[in-house]
Amino acid sequence: MRILFLSFYFEPDLCAGSFRNTPLVKKIAEQLPENGEVVVITTKPNRYKSYSVEALSYEARGKIKIHRIDIPTHNSGMKDQIKSFYTYYRNVLRISKKYKFDLVYASSSRLFTAYLGHKISERQDIPYYVDVRDIFVDTMEGLLTNKLIRFVGLPVLKLIESTTFKKATHINLISEGFHSYFREKYTKPTYSFFSNGIDDLFLKPSQEIKKKGEVFKIVYAGNIGEGQGLEKIIPLAAKSLSDQYQFEIYGGGGAENKLKNKIKELQVTNVKINKPVSRDMLLDIYAKADFLFLHLNNFKAFEKVLPSKLFEYGACNIPIIAGVNGFSREFILKNMKNTLVFEPCNHKELVKIILNYDYKKVVRLEFIERFKRSSINSEMAKSIANIEKYL
Repeated sequence: MRILFLSFYFEPDLCAGSFRNTPLVKKIAEQLPENGEVVVITTKPNRYKSYSVEALSYEARGKIKIHRIDIPTHNSGMKDQIKSFYTYYRNVLRISKKYKFDLVYASSSRLFTAYLGHKISERQDIPYYVDVRDIFVDTMEGLLTNKLIRFVGLPVLKLIESTTFKKATHINLISEGFHSYFREKYTKPTYSFFSNGIDDLFLKPSQEIKKKGEVFKIVYAGNIGEGQGLEKIIPLAAKSLSDQYQFEIYGGGGAENKLKNKIKELQVTNVKINKPVSRDMLLDIYAKADFLFLHLNNFKAFEKVLPSKLFEYGACNIPIIAGVNGFSREFILKNMKNTLVFEPCNHKELVKIILNYDYKKVVRLEFIERFKRSSINSEMAKSIANIEKYL
């Protein structure tokens, strides 16, 4: 059995897609017979312009074959992303012609990766398994503010979405909050709900306890984009809090300048923006943090999502501050102890809950046991390798 595995991001890149798909490929390879093969077609590291690391264009690791496509340098803007994906699209079609596959798997926060999987499944007349990490059309409805682009673009995106998913063999939804959206529209595929999980790397909680009078360090590590809306919350909250609270941000993205401009406008001195760092370095950063921060912009689409960052944070024994609504809020309140939840973009509520919080650290044992990535990936890999049961 030969499986085509499409993911725009893969190791050694730094992002949720890479962290989810890299170990999953290894688990799939373990499930395959001796002559089985997983062919990964991905990109060279490009998630952050400020993070550069070398990666081979082609690697063979036993049953795993990895093709990495060199895409143009970009700043995460819309035009740059379209140009980058077009390069990926053309090269995936070119490389995939060299193989005869039995199954296409596509990891899709980007709708067009899923569409690409659908296209190849049609060409080779094979089953198609798609992992949905984001509802692209739903998100674009919140992000697109230009009326002309909305008028022209949204109908096209909805048509591509319909074409992509209505003929899928199986759809995995990373968040159960997506279920009603998909189930009502696409009745042919079967569904599963394998969520993100916790990597073993993060299962080493810090034991340091905050001493009275010390500066509280609030850490955010991840993308700085429109979806996070950090410029709407961190500068205002930092301005209202005393210098006893320091925000430290590790990452980059398309909205980084908005955040920097807002910090400059408000003359905020207790926010520091750092370049993205490797996951190994994150361990030390998390260990020295007093709070771990997460925020989603106040778009309707984000009420359905479940951020992968929650699982990384949840493995630590450090209190989490989360500005989320909808399914994410429900998930946190049900599964994650010692978490401060507030309304997205509401800096006054954020400041209030921080100042009223009685500081403590709690090991989230039940959460860790339930959401280990190794266990989730093993089950998901079985469902992919045994696709025949969905036919």
